[in-house]
Amino acid sequence: GGSRVMQFGKSRAKQVTKDQPKVSFKDVAGADEAVEELDEIREFLASPGKFRALGAKIPRGVLLFGPPGTGKTLLARAVAGEANVPFFTISGSDFVEMFVGVGASRVRDLFVQAKETAPAIVFIDEIDAVGRHRGAGLGGGHDEREQTLNQLLVELDGFDPQSGVIVIAATNRPDILDPALLRPGRFDRQIVVDRPDILGREAILRVHSKGKPLAEDMDLNALARQTPGFTGADLANLINEAALLTARRNGDEITMADLDESIDRVIAGPERKSKVISEKERRITAYHEAGHALVGYALPNSDPVHKITIIPRGRSGGFTLSLPLEDKSYQLRAELIDRLAMSLGGRTAEEVVFGDPSSGATNDIEKATTLARQMITEWGMSDKLGPIRYAGPERQVFLGRDYGSDQTFSNHVAEAIDEEIRQLMTQAHDEARTIIERHRNALDRMAEKLLDVETLNAKGIREVFHDVPKWEHVEGNGARVQYPANPTFPSATEPTNGQDPQGVRATEGVDALSSSMDDVVGEDA
Repeated sequence: GGSRVMQFGKSRAKQVTKDQPKVSFKDVAGADEAVEELDEIREFLASPGKFRALGAKIPRGVLLFGPPGTGKTLLARAVAGEANVPFFTISGSDFVEMFVGVGASRVRDLFVQAKETAPAIVFIDEIDAVGRHRGAGLGGGHDEREQTLNQLLVELDGFDPQSGVIVIAATNRPDILDPALLRPGRFDRQIVVDRPDILGREAILRVHSKGKPLAEDMDLNALARQTPGFTGADLANLINEAALLTARRNGDEITMADLDESIDRVIAGPERKSKVISEKERRITAYHEAGHALVGYALPNSDPVHKITIIPRGRSGGFTLSLPLEDKSYQLRAELIDRLAMSLGGRTAEEVVFGDPSSGATNDIEKATTLARQMITEWGMSDKLGPIRYAGPERQVFLGRDYGSDQTFSNHVAEAIDEEIRQLMTQAHDEARTIIERHRNALDRMAEKLLDVETLNAKGIREVFHDVPKWEHVEGNGARVQYPANPTFPSATEPTNGQDPQGVRATEGVDALSSSMDDVVGEDA
């Protein structure tokens, strides 16, 4: 019994041994900059004299942060495989216990082990479990976590800079980490591991399809174009789902059709073939999705409609999928306004055709309202309220950063925000209604086609909407007029207003606005 009590304060870190399967940087794709930075860490440990001769200090800590599924833990495992030094891995939650002082004791023991086997790497996964901003809660449990964090801060800053111990940590919530943890001298390097671009997605697909029998029609580049916003974990799941579908149909090779089906499964869920749907509901769904597709097809700043289906999947009765022609780091106001109109196209079609909207537009209205609120309160896209951020007020740390908040604007401004949101939604609804009423024949054609074949791809959609022209903004009141179906645009090499025609590259302060997951509309129809 006594020995177990003594072991309670020992570190639960696991040491990666030589017998375990190794992951190398060759297994990591779509994160070239992160690999380059971490390869330098490996070089620090392999030949520290080279850097000390130049008076350079070896970084003490590296923080990997980015959305879930982008490969932060995989990168750390690759460092372990490449470095050929002892590698200790532990989760942030392993430090904290119900007994006071245990977490701090485990931190001390972890660094004692690492220093004894130096040069070594310590990897702390999900560090936000222990590194959350101090003062972010009440009660003894929070006091214990803060004591653990204090000990971690001491160890990061206190151990001998010549000891050769480097700490790598991973989190998808860098915003809630304590500032003392992020300062230089503790985590000298902060590496963003973001969603991969089209080249990164293609490279990731090649890694995960290696060793799998692919059919001759397989086009990984086309697949990468169909999956904007997907993370490495999403793409790995995609390939695995396709392999499972191939096995289910007793096939020998994974085909493009299998991968198309797996994309639908990842985005919207599996088909519900057994669901009994009345002819009336099926017709409502067909017109609902046709409304989304028609409005999205007609608007000039909307992403092209890639697929439309009335086959029930997951919780949805059907969906319309729009995909951008290229990866986007940000979106213009005109593009967001068109997204609002497209989101409301399904409900508007129900109003025009049946005179009575259904509850199937719940998801559409929720997404459109959220987008409109972001436009007004976060992105400053209101002429009336100006370029001011009203969302995300300062948190009350003593009440918990995720719970307490003060409203930093008056009730009068709150009313103005609500009015601006209502105007955006009303304008989007009116625009969708105008398009649907003017092109009622095209709407009917699409609905009948869907009732017949259930699913249409981009080519089939273009054939049905062959006579639908595009629309364009009018200066002044924001109304729209039609313009020719084949407008003339500046060539790719022709400069526009002195700017690069390819557009301005995203900067550090610009947030990525949407992924393909957000571009599925009509889910609840």
